[in-house]
Parts: sequence; structure tokens; C-alpha cells
Amino acid sequence: MPKGDGALRSVLRAKIHKATVTQADPDYVGSITIDRALTEKAGMWANEKVLVASNTSGARLETYIIEGEHGSGKICMNGPAAHLIAAGEEVVIMGFEFTDEPLEAKVILVDEENHFVRYLTEAD
Repeated sequence: MPKGDGALRSVLRAKIHKATVTQADPDYVGSITIDRALTEKAGMWANEKVLVASNTSGARLETYIIEGEHGSGKICMNGPAAHLIAAGEEVVIMGFEFTDEPLEAKVILVDEENHFVRYLTEAD
């Protein structure tokens, strides 16, 4: 990787790939609920801002993480986000970091029930 040049850039730091939305609750006060087992594997934090992109509909939105029950497989779109991305849609959840140095993102692949399968690399 090239050395940093001093300019801060928003760089992909963590990603949960091919997750399935298990619930959409428009009455909740915003955010995305994610199984804590997945946030831990991906190195994401509660309240962290994330970009969510639907592989199903193409919708994209920014929100923040609420950690769900460990091992539950729960991925819930809450509040206004539930109007853009529905239960059953496949999504990619991405966290970014401002840095002046390149970094290698921690990317995890999940199965249809949102359980960790493996880490992904650029070669995958």
C-alpha cells in the first residue's frame, strides 16, 4: 500500500457482506440493529455511523448501529430507514474511518441467516 500523504480520506474500515434484513420497524426511532456477534467480528461499535446499501433494491442510506442480541442473526432497519430497505432484502453494511494512511478493511461474509461464514480479502 502507498504511504499516506497527509490528506484525510474516508476509507473503508469494516464491512458486513450479504446480510439479510430480518425486520423493518418504521415506528422505532431510527438506526440499524445488528447482531453483536457480527459487529464484534467486523470490528464495528455501537453508535458507529454506517453506510447501508441494498443489493436487492439499490437503496443506500446512512445511519448508526444499535447492537442486537449476540448470535441472534438480527439485522433490523429502524425508523425512516425501514421505508427504504425492507425485511428480506440483502444488504452490505460499511463502516469508514478518516485517516491519512491506507488501511486494510476487515470484511466478513455472512450466510442467509446472518451468521459469520468467513473473512473476505481483496482476492475473493
